[in-house]
This record gives sequence, structure tokens and C-alpha cells, in this order.
Amino acid sequence: MKWYSVLAIYMLFWVFTLFLVLPYGVKTSDELGQAKVPGQAESAPANLSMPRKLLWTTIVSALLFGLFYLNWQMDWITRSDLEQLLPADVRGPDPGK
Repeated sequence: MKWYSVLAIYMLFWVFTLFLVLPYGVKTSDELGQAKVPGQAESAPANLSMPRKLLWTTIVSALLFGLFYLNWQMDWITRSDLEQLLPADVRGPDPGK
């Protein structure tokens, strides 16, 4: 795999992981007992720490991408393995025959 493909796939993992990490640990003003700013949404976070979220995103995405890349190199789970999960009438032709 070329370096720019690796970078592009890692960036996809990173962005996807960011959306997974964002909601964790966020509390609203109501949950913290703080006064709301006029016009503030009920669900708006009161104490969002983006540097911490970005750090967690980088750590989790690096682990997930590492597993993906190792699978790519070692062929732990291949396309044919995934096709075996499909019903027989949906599968394509068996490449071994």
C-alpha cells in the first residue's frame, strides 16, 4: 500500500473516531447546575474540552488503524471470509472453482 493511501485511510479512521469520541463525558448545563446563556440549546455541552477529545481520537484511531493495517498485511480476515457470512444465493461465484 502506498504512503498516501495509508494516510488517506488513517484520516478516515481519525474523522470517524472523532464522531465516536465526541459525545463521551459531555455534560449539559442542567446536569452541572449552571445557568444557561440566553439562546443556548438544552443539549449544548457546558464544558467541552477539545484538546482532550482530539488526544483520545488520535489514540483510538491509531489503535483501530493499526489493527486494520495488520489485517491488510497478514490477511487475518479476507474478502472470501466475509463472503462466507452471506447467504449462498447472494454470494458471487467461488473463485476457487
